[in-house]
Amino acid sequence: MSSSTTSQDDKNAALTTMVYVVDDDESMREAVSMLLRSVGLAVATFGTAQEFLAYDMPDVPSCLILDVRLKGQSGLAVQEQIAESQLGLPIVFMTAHGDIAMTVKAMKAGATDFLAKPFRDQDMLDAVTHALARDEERREVSRVVGDLRRCYDSLTAREREVMAFVAAGLMNKQIAGEMNLSEITVKIHRGQAMRKMGARSLADFVLKAEALGVKPPQSNATVAARGTRA
Repeated sequence: MSSSTTSQDDKNAALTTMVYVVDDDESMREAVSMLLRSVGLAVATFGTAQEFLAYDMPDVPSCLILDVRLKGQSGLAVQEQIAESQLGLPIVFMTAHGDIAMTVKAMKAGATDFLAKPFRDQDMLDAVTHALARDEERREVSRVVGDLRRCYDSLTAREREVMAFVAAGLMNKQIAGEMNLSEITVKIHRGQAMRKMGARSLADFVLKAEALGVKPPQSNATVAARGTRA
């Protein structure tokens, strides 16, 4: 069991954010937890990475404060596990034994901050504020892409093909030639696809296709279109 977990008040409250602290030093866990709670943040603390990874995390903007040197497993190894699990959780590292190489490795792997112990309270609060804002932004992007994906799933196969050609920069006449359709039929498919995708303009339609990673079909016309844009 961890020496400190989310308080009953935290559990009963409608959480808007959550901060996790993983450190095998109980006094450090308590100190960081008290600091964060003093500014109204909900906190869950853990003595081991295994306890944290097994925790049922609420679906709210969150961040992890992680000690680099843990018993049995390094914080950098935990960072790799989190990346592999695609949690997307921003990490603030803290350590009393850091070095430049370790800091660089952690930051390259996506850490938002790397604080040396002892750190100033304000530095930790600033790091957590930045990490939570980053997670909120990530979640918003994920929600937008999720909405786009649901709209895209509602398109017919023809409409998806037209969308891909439009994203590649082809004109209606060129698309008609590629798909062996009349130009008016292409216009109808494009209009229906734009409506289903909620696109306000052709440019918006293309941006949505790019956000979804829609790949244009390979053809002489698409190759020529990309060459022209380049």
